[in-house]
Amino acid sequence: MEPLKIGDLILKKPIFQGGMGIGVSLSGLAGAVAKEGGAGTISAAQIGFREEDFDENPLQANLRAMGKELKKARAAAPGGVLGFNIMAAMRHYKEYVIQAVKLGADFIVSGAGLPAELPALTGRHPIKLAPIVSTEKSARVILQYWAKKYSRVPDFIVIEGPKAGGHLGFTKEQLEGLNGDSYKAEIRRMIERIRQYEEQFKKKIPVVLGGGISSRELSSQAFALGADAVQAASKFVVTKECDAAEAYKKAYIDAKKEDIILVKSPVGMPGRAVRNQFTERVMYGENIPPKKCRRCLKKCNPAAIPYCITESLIRAVKGDTENGLIFCGADAYKSDRIETVAEVINGLLP
Repeated sequence: MEPLKIGDLILKKPIFQGGMGIGVSLSGLAGAVAKEGGAGTISAAQIGFREEDFDENPLQANLRAMGKELKKARAAAPGGVLGFNIMAAMRHYKEYVIQAVKLGADFIVSGAGLPAELPALTGRHPIKLAPIVSTEKSARVILQYWAKKYSRVPDFIVIEGPKAGGHLGFTKEQLEGLNGDSYKAEIRRMIERIRQYEEQFKKKIPVVLGGGISSRELSSQAFALGADAVQAASKFVVTKECDAAEAYKKAYIDAKKEDIILVKSPVGMPGRAVRNQFTERVMYGENIPPKKCRRCLKKCNPAAIPYCITESLIRAVKGDTENGLIFCGADAYKSDRIETVAEVINGLLP
C-alpha cells in the first residue's frame, strides 16, 4: 500500500497501533510497530506504575516514565513514527500533553472525552494532534470548536467504532442497538463532515478507522469506506513484543466469544473486557474499595466508585488475570496464538 503522509510525517504502512493502558502499549510494542513502518502509540495512562515512587508521587513518576519509554522506543525504531495516547479524562491532562511536546513525540491521540483545549496546550509546536471520535456529532463538535477558537483542524482524526476495546464512546444502549451496517452509515457521515473541513482549510485530514479491525477483510472494508489508515489494538496484545505479562496475553487466547463482555467503568463509561472473577464480582454489585487513590481521573470520587480502575488494570497487566481488569476489543477471542508485530501488520493490511 501507499505510504500515508500526515503533514511532514510519513507512515510507510497505513496502520496505527492503538494506545492501551495501563502498561499494555509501552516502548516494546510501540517501538516494534514503528520499526515495521506503522505508528506506535505509547499509552500515558499511569505509565509510571513500575516507578519506585509511583504510590507517593504518581504524576512525577508518570512524567518520568513517559521520557523513559519514548527514549527506548526511539532506540528500537530510529526514524519511526511514535506518539502518545493521552486521555482527556486524566487529571493533570495539561502536564502530560506538555511533557509529550517536550519529549519530541510525533503525535498525540486524545479521547475519553473531547480534547477541546488540546491546541491551546501545544501552541505552535509541530506535534501532530488527533482527537478520537465515535459519532458524527462528536466529530462535528470538535471540528467546529477547533476551527472557530484556534483557526485550525486536527492533523488526523481517529474514529473508534463500537467494537473497540477499553473505554467506549457510546452508551450501553447505543452499543446494544448498533450493527455493522448502521455504523457504516455513521462512518460515512463522519468522513463527509471531515472532508468539508479539508476543503475549508485546504489541508488533508487523514482518517484512521479503528474498532474491531482484526482481519485483512475488515481492513479492506475500512479503506473502502474512505479511511486513510486503520487502527488495531487487540491484535497487537497477542504479540511477542507486547509489554503486558504473558498471562495477560494468554487470557485473550483462552477467551471464547461469550467471555467478551461490557462492564461499567468508574469513569461512568461502558468498557469492554474479558470475563473473569473480577468482572463477576463487579457485575454482581460488589464494591472493591481502592487501597490508595492515585488521583488518576478528573471526575473520580474514591468514596463512591465500585472499584479502582488503576489498581484493577495494574493487577491484570502484571499477570493477575483473575483479580484484574483485562480490557479488550470485541474480536479478542479470535486470537489463537502469539505472533510477531510484523506478522500482525502483514496479516491486517491488504
